[in-house]
Amino acid sequence: MRVDVIDLRDFYGQPLGAAVCHQVRRQLLEIWPDVTGCDVLGLGFASPYLDAFRAKAGRVLNFMPARQGVIRWPVDAPSLTGLVEEISLPLPDACLDRILLIHCLENSEAVRPMLREVWRVLSPSGKLLIVTPNRRGPWARADKTPFGHGRPFSRAQLMQLMRDAQFTPTQWRRTLYMPPFNFLMRSARAWENIGRCIWPRFSGLLMLEASKQIYALTPERSHFRMLRPVPAIGSASNMARRGKHSSS
Repeated sequence: MRVDVIDLRDFYGQPLGAAVCHQVRRQLLEIWPDVTGCDVLGLGFASPYLDAFRAKAGRVLNFMPARQGVIRWPVDAPSLTGLVEEISLPLPDACLDRILLIHCLENSEAVRPMLREVWRVLSPSGKLLIVTPNRRGPWARADKTPFGHGRPFSRAQLMQLMRDAQFTPTQWRRTLYMPPFNFLMRSARAWENIGRCIWPRFSGLLMLEASKQIYALTPERSHFRMLRPVPAIGSASNMARRGKHSSS
């Protein structure tokens, strides 16, 4: 069952969500330190992390799945957010340099068709970055956070999934060793340092960067009807209703 967009927004508006965002964004900027001139897409609920790229990237897009719902982003500029079907992205082939999947893979009901679509829109030299709950970590069991819903993954499962989807893993990161409790937020940096040394396999999140196998056959396009992106200019509930009408 996919987490609702309002619950995701509220989580990141809380101190615990802000601490999570800080830890993940720090790793994200180490993996992608320079996106100057790149076209970047966030798929799932990536808006808390995309602000880090807006200043340098050539273009930043924020796509939210129709079953999740949509909210406007950014709030201080024209909307860059669209409501889409994740298995039929309204983009041409090989048009993106970076794709960030967060709050996406574990909640998707069509993982392989979605990854085929990501493969299609990613450029031959582009990079995909997946952030997903670690099956062994405590955050995958924390129902009061978005990471406690959907299907968590192990490293071996992600490796197999990437091979099936014609991606080649290029680097791994583990993050979020802090237990999912508000009173431990002030010691988050200490938990990160200790966790990497003492229990590295029990991180809350796995981060996998992968590149496109350009020698593989182009995956078949889905026969589902393509939806046009719906700009997030109103409330989440209104946008969700508009998404339902456009797909009917």
